Amino acid sequence: MQVHPIPAFEDNYFWLFHQQGQRQAFVVDPGAGQPVLAALAARDLTLAGILVTHHHGDHTGGIGQLLAAGRVPVYGPPSIAQVSRPLREGDCLTLAEGLEFEVIEVPGHTLDHIAYFGHGGDAPLLFSGDTLFAGGCGRLFEGSAAQMFDSLGKLAALPGDTRVYCAHEYTLANLRFALAVEPDNPALQARFTREQAKRRDQHPTLPSTLALELATNPFLRSHQPSIINAAQAHARATLAEPAEVLAAVRAWKDGF
Repeated sequence: MQVHPIPAFEDNYFWLFHQQGQRQAFVVDPGAGQPVLAALAARDLTLAGILVTHHHGDHTGGIGQLLAAGRVPVYGPPSIAQVSRPLREGDCLTLAEGLEFEVIEVPGHTLDHIAYFGHGGDAPLLFSGDTLFAGGCGRLFEGSAAQMFDSLGKLAALPGDTRVYCAHEYTLANLRFALAVEPDNPALQARFTREQAKRRDQHPTLPSTLALELATNPFLRSHQPSIINAAQAHARATLAEPAEVLAAVRAWKDGF
């Protein structure tokens, strides 16, 4: 499978993907229509479907323009009016031969958020929307910290070689915060150096891998003593459960 980032707005990525050698393509979270149409034309591709992770406008704002250019299925949570193929936990979405996704409900950032775990290439891949970021997780706009903890736990259980395609270029800001939480993590230090070099060269930091997130992302490490100690020190409270640790780290990040 070929996956192409479409940069948009200040820091969004829409993900355009297709089977190698095939012209039918799909886009994930098109917050604007024109960048998608331009990317399709540049690669001589035809849009065959739209995948949506949640209802926020920077992920859905381009659906109308894309449908005006050609009627295609819109897959996503049933809460979104433009979705023609509603999806729920455990659904299997087959887009083409050998191009399949499992739907995972991941509330927290929003209550309707879903992620797509795919098996269309040499390694599995995850379109995580705004739930799991490179080095971070989404703000809790609608859901609770307990919901986000459970959602991230589902994603953490996926294979370590899973390529993580999230929807924003937040990586350096997330890693700066992660270093404030866990300054002595050598994997995190090395990652920050690598990602800085990518951004200096104007390259995306994505995709990440789940193994890298497990080693460096504080929101997937709320069971680690280093994260627990840092969260307790910052919150000035004893945190008995990993979900409480995640809540404290998320509140810390919100004000960072």
